[in-house]
Amino acid sequence: MGALPLKLMTNTADTGVTSLGDALQGYRVLFGISGGIAATEAVRLGRELRRHGAELTVIMTPAACKVITPLAVGWACKCEVLTDWQPEMSQLENFDAVLVSPTSRNLLARFVNGMMDSPLLMAMSAARGRGVPVMLVPSMHNDLFDDPVTSSLLDSASTTGVRCMVGPDQEGRRKQPEPVDVVAELCNFVNSALPDRKRVAITLGANRAPIDAVRAIQNASSGATGWTIAEHLHRVGHQVLCIAGKTSASPSFELPEVIRAGSPDEMLEAVLSVAKESAPECWIHAAAVLDYYTPAEQGKKASGADSWDLSLKPGPKHIRELATHVEGATRIGFKLETGIEVSELYERAREQITEYGVDAVVANLMEQVRDSSTPRAHIVHSDGSVQVAADEIEMCKAIDLIITG
Repeated sequence: MGALPLKLMTNTADTGVTSLGDALQGYRVLFGISGGIAATEAVRLGRELRRHGAELTVIMTPAACKVITPLAVGWACKCEVLTDWQPEMSQLENFDAVLVSPTSRNLLARFVNGMMDSPLLMAMSAARGRGVPVMLVPSMHNDLFDDPVTSSLLDSASTTGVRCMVGPDQEGRRKQPEPVDVVAELCNFVNSALPDRKRVAITLGANRAPIDAVRAIQNASSGATGWTIAEHLHRVGHQVLCIAGKTSASPSFELPEVIRAGSPDEMLEAVLSVAKESAPECWIHAAAVLDYYTPAEQGKKASGADSWDLSLKPGPKHIRELATHVEGATRIGFKLETGIEVSELYERAREQITEYGVDAVVANLMEQVRDSSTPRAHIVHSDGSVQVAADEIEMCKAIDLIITG
């Protein structure tokens, strides 16, 4: 696959989109649209596919054309839209992936039973025969979805390697998921076949520790960086598990595995449990673990006192506590400092590598994190070398390269 320039690229042409990554760069994706009101989402979905680099071919069924015009879909996907048989038989081209969204019950039944009375069905059958990833997003009223025949059809499709993504149950319907969710799932599906895909655990967010029944101390971390890294690794095909503390930011799509652990003790318990039960091949320690805290007082301390003296004591270092449980795993630490020179930041990152045996440290100066004119991150490797990431895409790609070797 080709590579996009790492910085976000905005196309100001009428059909242009902003590049959000290259998870689908170089992939020829057949985007099929069948009947149902969810076909109106094709414009948003087509543009989201393009934001991640997909080269699209679009086929619409006659029923879909009654819901949304091929002109609108062609504008969104920046390509011609096939709506009927053509001499070129372009539906038989060698695609890298097939996405059919929405997938009507009628189309699903015909596909499972091998019928090929439309260009889209022929393309889907040919892709299944070649072992090309095929992903279906069924959308229909609940009474149709709850019909046992629908479950049987979905099960039959899944046994042939087809991935079926079922959306939320809302207003009496199985609605189509948001375009960002659909494209993220497709990215993970097609890229999970790449070599060196790993089971990755990432801690993120802040810790909060109570000081009495109603008050607590908490360090500052929105969790945004951790979510960004988790999303990127999911899109490029890794199996990602998030252990999230307190977060004010949210992921842009629903990640498959998220464990919530808000306090330092809860997070330590969670990471040790994951290490024992899931044995991830890579650990990313992006959480802002609360280094100092105190046992909480019983009940609520009464208001009105002139002062309240707290004695904070250091808690266990999670990265150290985990070390003996994850031998052989790739480990990436994080270091955030303020008020020091970059050279001192590098030295402290190297000290973390030496002390905890991690493979790399993503180091940041607080003054630079939200300043787009400065580096987004400094990745310090175990051999002492430093890679400077200009933006979040470069940072995520550097982390992925450490994981895959």
